[in-house]
Amino acid sequence: MWFGKNETQLDRIKNKLDQAMRQDTDFSVFGASSHQYKVNEKLTAKALADWQAYNQVTLPEPYAQFLTNIGNGGAGPYYGIFSIEKATSYTERQALLAKSVLYPAMTKEEWNHLTEPLTSDEDIPDKEYDDARNKVLGGMLCIGTQGCEYDMYLVLEGKHRGRIMYTSGFYPDHPFFFVYEDSFLDWYERWLDEIILDYDIGWFGSRMPGDENALIQIYQSTPSEETQAKALEAMFKFKKVSQPTLGFLENIAEQSPKNRATAIRLICKTSFDTGGKYILELLQSDEQEDFLQALMILHASRKTANLTEFIPLILQRLDRIRDVETLRYAGYILEDYDAITLQNFAPFLCHADLNMQTTAIYAARSCENKLESWQIIEQMLKGGDPQVLKNSILYWGIIPHEKLLSYYKSVWSEYKRHPNFKEKFIGCLRELHLPDDYFDKGDS
Repeated sequence: MWFGKNETQLDRIKNKLDQAMRQDTDFSVFGASSHQYKVNEKLTAKALADWQAYNQVTLPEPYAQFLTNIGNGGAGPYYGIFSIEKATSYTERQALLAKSVLYPAMTKEEWNHLTEPLTSDEDIPDKEYDDARNKVLGGMLCIGTQGCEYDMYLVLEGKHRGRIMYTSGFYPDHPFFFVYEDSFLDWYERWLDEIILDYDIGWFGSRMPGDENALIQIYQSTPSEETQAKALEAMFKFKKVSQPTLGFLENIAEQSPKNRATAIRLICKTSFDTGGKYILELLQSDEQEDFLQALMILHASRKTANLTEFIPLILQRLDRIRDVETLRYAGYILEDYDAITLQNFAPFLCHADLNMQTTAIYAARSCENKLESWQIIEQMLKGGDPQVLKNSILYWGIIPHEKLLSYYKSVWSEYKRHPNFKEKFIGCLRELHLPDDYFDKGDS
């Protein structure tokens, strides 16, 4: 009975590979240009048996069925599925034969304890490092890559045998992610379904599966705030949502403070005009986090929406900015609309925190008429931190004003060896009708 069901799924997958190729003819889906929806020649039953006997491993049946009935690697999520030979070469034998120790919903504390030898600043012998790494990756086969340090593994043994897991480096507080599907074929077929449905699958598998109605049902039926948040987050895979779903999201925006920002982001993705009133509410909120969320939503919408009406309110509430991230997003938006001046950014340019200053200097890099605001620049440089001066030179160049010459002279020796910077320093002197060797011998 099980095999009949599985064969039906295999037939569906074969048909859906053709449908996916017709849907994505220009290979715009991430990684598609590398595999072009083609699979390798199937693995023979003998080759599979030989591999399993040699490696002392029995592969989960859905994955084995894929190799022998669909193809020995090829088309698949991200950059595709490795052939069994390549998968083996990417997996340490010690790890392949080890017990699986990872599981879904592993706590940060458990993860940190397990990976401590891999993240410690102390040098450890290579063998100890390899042993610790193989323990973390134990009982799994690397079946593909997502690029950079992100890989896809198939769990080979234990309670979660057959599950797919995504790795992301051995970072503290970031346990590896198990996808939602229980088997390789279910995960693979979902990938094809989402391509055919024209979903945004840039991070395929990391979001909860389901269409709009399924995700709404999950949200409404669960008491878990975490599950509700995941159901909402999963809706970002939809390029647009239907009117009923839009109404559902508006209801959340109006009645659920915890999920309000996510709902507004989703509303704005489909209808920025509908979401505008909610953004205004966030901007006017007394909560710092609401202000940041509004700025992040506006930043995400900047390429498709006119944000002119929001600019005056952002400028009015600049004094509410207390952290670098909020300042950075405000800078992104205001810069796009030429709304940053040295005057309105002076509190940040002269801030006691170097990170705030650096963010403000970068945000104000396109401001015109900096020369007219030389007093603000001088006040900014009076703090004496050489990094502030270097950042201003990097992003602004050299401002030709006599009151600023002493600051430039203090770092001249560092810059005169670099032709591009030297030219800017000399250009400043000439604009002030001073000799080219002024910084070398003159008092400023």
